[in-house]
Amino acid sequence: MGGDWVFEAIGTRWRLTTEAPLTDAVRHAVALRIDAFDRDWSRFRPGSVVDAVRTAAGRHRMPDDAGPLLGLYDRLHAATAGAMSPAVGDGLEHLGYDAGYTLAARPGHRPAVDWGAVGWDAPYLVTAEPFVLDVGAAGKGYLVDLVADVVRGFAEHRSGGVTVDASGDLVHVPGPGAAPYRVALEHPERPGFAVGVAALDGAAQRRALCASATNRRTWGDGLHHVLDARTGRPVDDVLATWVVAGSALVADGLATALFLLDPDAAAALAAAEGAAYVRLDRGPGGTGHRLHVSPDFPGEVFA
Repeated sequence: MGGDWVFEAIGTRWRLTTEAPLTDAVRHAVALRIDAFDRDWSRFRPGSVVDAVRTAAGRHRMPDDAGPLLGLYDRLHAATAGAMSPAVGDGLEHLGYDAGYTLAARPGHRPAVDWGAVGWDAPYLVTAEPFVLDVGAAGKGYLVDLVADVVRGFAEHRSGGVTVDASGDLVHVPGPGAAPYRVALEHPERPGFAVGVAALDGAAQRRALCASATNRRTWGDGLHHVLDARTGRPVDDVLATWVVAGSALVADGLATALFLLDPDAAAALAAAEGAAYVRLDRGPGGTGHRLHVSPDFPGEVFA
């Protein structure tokens, strides 16, 4: 009999499913890994690296796991001509998504500081001015990968299937002979309806699916978590994205980056990162919808 563990952590509902039973040791290790990541990267917890970068300019030692996360942000910042940035936290807080959850937007918008001018001299981040670091666009996906690694580190889970699902950001490691793992792509404006189904290959070593939608973290008319860092304005012409990749880090980061690109550039970025995607846009004039689907998307999409 396998294991199925549902729990709440970092404001998210998690489901961890394994072929072998989940022991107390596994659960404890997972809880410690999630708390350590949140303690390091949360902009809502005093003492985090985010708190240090917010407080003063200078050389800030980053956590040991920072390399893959900040490396992806560097690539996506370049691919989107600066529209995607982990310096977007100032813009989010200006619009009310702050540590106090005031959810009260101030007038205007706050562009992010130029991430291209921030130095990454591993393990140090070198900043010329304080700013609010926010890795939420890729951080949860990265944490999903890290949790899967923790589980796979236990002998009883090294060869069997493991699925870690953090409210739609998931990584699936199939067991021997497993069938494709199918996940519905929920329509962001019609709960209970799907625009398609992703089928994560049962023969692959590891596949991840992450989604982003403007209706998920919204707190007012036109106020949501997907901002163009260059302007500090929420994006309004894309409704949702779904990305399949070899890691949840890449899938999660791309799920946001694809909001910030035209269709041709989105296709080029996904191909460069070895990912496939579905994107749901608003139709011309804000009426209707338009689907963009990469030709190698695994599964089916409903017209």
